[in-house]
Amino acid sequence: MGQSGTTEVRRPERTRAERLTQGLIVAVASVLSLGLLAGPAVVFGTTAWHLVTGPGTAAFSRIAAPTIFLALLALPLVLARVAFRSGRGKGQERLTAAVAAALTLLGTSVVPFAALFLIFVHAD
Repeated sequence: MGQSGTTEVRRPERTRAERLTQGLIVAVASVLSLGLLAGPAVVFGTTAWHLVTGPGTAAFSRIAAPTIFLALLALPLVLARVAFRSGRGKGQERLTAAVAAALTLLGTSVVPFAALFLIFVHAD
């Protein structure tokens, strides 16, 4: 008689090895992605500084170039946050959602790195 008609679904507890593996994935993917973002951040930051402070630069370039560089660097972080929130909204555990977010961060970190590579290749 003590049942209220609802069933409680319990998720099986994760083993220590699963949690360790997920933690390592998050750590390695985060370090790699931040390493990939460090180069473009330094180069884009320096370039933006020179564009803003350089003589003969148009007003549009003084605003547009740093904005584009900042957007390229912020894109991976924003997408990783969206992936984490989506995972948490689906009821996933925090660490499981963090794995998806870290892998998203790693995957999208390639975009600014590729943009920097293209700039170097096609620079005159």
